[in-house]
Amino acid sequence: MKTEEIESGRSGIQVISRAATILRSLKEHPEGLSLGQIASEVGLPRSTVQRIAGALQTERLLISNASGGGVRLGPELGALAQAARHDTAERCRALLSDLTQATGETSDLSVLRGDKMIFIDQVPGTHRLRTVSSVGEVFPITTTANGRACLAKLPRDVALKRASAEAGRNGIDLDLNEFGRLLDHVAQTGLAYDNNEHSDGISAVGFAFEDWTGELHAISVPVPTTRFLRQQPEIEAAVRRSASAVEKVMQGGRGR
Repeated sequence: MKTEEIESGRSGIQVISRAATILRSLKEHPEGLSLGQIASEVGLPRSTVQRIAGALQTERLLISNASGGGVRLGPELGALAQAARHDTAERCRALLSDLTQATGETSDLSVLRGDKMIFIDQVPGTHRLRTVSSVGEVFPITTTANGRACLAKLPRDVALKRASAEAGRNGIDLDLNEFGRLLDHVAQTGLAYDNNEHSDGISAVGFAFEDWTGELHAISVPVPTTRFLRQQPEIEAAVRRSASAVEKVMQGGRGR
């Protein structure tokens, strides 16, 4: 291979890396940013950001703000994300079934969207008394096992900002220092809990993971509290096995 071909390849990889960095910077700013703001966030010259942003706009990965003067994530990314979510749900379906079979309880798959958890798949439990949520249903992030699991995966300042926004919207007085310590514990142990905090009489345990696109998902097992207290060790063990299985699936996907 000629030297100029090698250099061209390296340059192409660098452009892709920079484009990905720009897209990630906008992920936390759905309202959009100016080119100058993006340049400041990602540490690139404004001229470089302008050139890459122009190419991304051509592919509809970015679009101009309606008010002008900046850009935000475009509709093509939504289509790609939808395909990735479908792939994640398909690959996790068997793992949800295994978890339900091991516990007899309902197993849920949800995805983090800003400061909300959205359910995208579920395998109902086998008990007569069981918990069931609809696919597409929206749950909070501060009082649920799946929400807390995902928040613990985020940088702590980002997680607390989202938690504070939800609490303020719902008129809840949330102690951010205490909640931060809770998230630290979740990060250390790998499991998050909801002890009657979202719905009276229902407890849950869950874990979070990143899919191939970097989106945060959670698998959780909601259980009537009286049964959860009796069977907690067995349920926790099954959830940990599921977390290990999901990690293997995700690692395999990243290597494709």
